[in-house]
Amino acid sequence: MRAVVQRVSEAKVVVAGETVGEIDSGLCVLIGAGAGDDESDVRYLCSKLTGLRIFADQDGKMNLSVMDIGGGILAISQFTLFGDTRKGRRPAFGAALEPGRAEELYDLLVAQLGQAGVPRVAAGVFRADMKVHLVNDGPVTILIDSKKLF
Repeated sequence: MRAVVQRVSEAKVVVAGETVGEIDSGLCVLIGAGAGDDESDVRYLCSKLTGLRIFADQDGKMNLSVMDIGGGILAISQFTLFGDTRKGRRPAFGAALEPGRAEELYDLLVAQLGQAGVPRVAAGVFRADMKVHLVNDGPVTILIDSKKLF
């Protein structure tokens, strides 16, 4: 699984004009599932997201996690994270996991984030046309890959 993690002061996702998920300070995470991903990838990503120390401590050093600050996580499904642009100009998405299984893993990740104790977990709508609004704080943007490709 892949994630684009953004430290935010606020974020929301809108579907068909309606806000379906919203957080204040925390992480806005775009999440993609790739071919071969399974529950172990979900556990890895959940652990990374809840423990990632990218929030400032009292000395201004990135030393605190979303759990430490009592922040939220807004999880957005994003199959295009597996877009391959090495050939031509149109991305190929053959490396993305098929939608049914990808949705299961996405839903499992959202559930595990809540079970891990994240104070506020919000989510988009899988396979929907979503409008994501956020204020990237820093900006801080981190890439995570459960296969440790980067």
